[in-house]
Amino acid sequence: MLSEQTLHLKPEKILVLGPAWVGDMVLAQSLFKTLKAKNPNCIIDVAAPAWTLPLLERMPEVNSKIALTFKHGELAFWQRIAFGKSLKQAGYTQSIILTNSFKSALLPWAAGIKQRTSFLGEMRYGLINDIRPLDKAVLKKTVERFVSLGLKPNETLPTLIPNPQLVTSPQAAFATLAKLNIATPQYKVLGLCPGAEYGEAKRWPAEYYAEVANDSLNKGWQVWLFGSDKDISVTSQINQITQNRCNDFGGKTKLGEAIDLMSFCDTVISNDSGLMHIAAALMKENKKNKKLIAIFGSSDPYHTPPMSVDAKIEYLGLECSPCFRRECPLQHLNCLKKIQPIQIINSIFSSESLN
Repeated sequence: MLSEQTLHLKPEKILVLGPAWVGDMVLAQSLFKTLKAKNPNCIIDVAAPAWTLPLLERMPEVNSKIALTFKHGELAFWQRIAFGKSLKQAGYTQSIILTNSFKSALLPWAAGIKQRTSFLGEMRYGLINDIRPLDKAVLKKTVERFVSLGLKPNETLPTLIPNPQLVTSPQAAFATLAKLNIATPQYKVLGLCPGAEYGEAKRWPAEYYAEVANDSLNKGWQVWLFGSDKDISVTSQINQITQNRCNDFGGKTKLGEAIDLMSFCDTVISNDSGLMHIAAALMKENKKNKKLIAIFGSSDPYHTPPMSVDAKIEYLGLECSPCFRRECPLQHLNCLKKIQPIQIINSIFSSESLN
């Protein structure tokens, strides 16, 4: 017979308002892991833009994925209120809002969730009733800020923050390869992620990627190029320089398909982008001794590093960086151009048999 205390216990049911950026959503898994470590029975639902749902589907900590259909940057005040009211009967005990905008706090408030946890953000008094202080000198990393919102007030961060770790489907990857009429890889695979939606100041030059690709191809590796519709021009340029010897997935795969395919890569080279964080979260998937080489230019590797101890960061730390600009304000892009292809090639093949 259940005790009276047990009868009165209600499971925690948490609604997380997730970020819109792919990389940030990957980092949010560290929060989900922290919540589950503290209370294995808690239920975590995540509301986020629809394009992030393939990531959430690969996070076993997440129970339900709720697609937000609002346009990026759109207030849609009454639509958000109506959406929030539709969740009133879901029984959420807490909401954690990972973004700082006014509009992101409307939905949990309208849903009548009693504890609404976040940083103050855009003057959200009332909308947020569990306001956490944001000391950027203490919470230096994005992932630290996310995890801190899952702790009790004044609770210190854990010594070790759990790394994101996406679960993939080899069968789905095989199906995608078959759809693209590409044979299952028989040799080592180098994945290149030359895009960066934020801007040129985060993109290592295409001709540098091509030099690395040619070197790996000449050593018997396969090279796969990853990118969205916006990256088609750069993946096509790299492939042209290699005499079309790469498999160019630029604009040809959905996010979920790209994730599953990337799990087959032995090494991934990426700019600071959402795909970089995905690659880091796949370091233990399918193959041992996987490598990620993350190239940073205008951004700060101490603020949003790849969450894997096995990742290697290439960052020059010039006097002018990080500037966080979309384009180089000095018009030389030295923070990226001075990272030479030979450095990356040496990183790929260090302690590696070339046979």
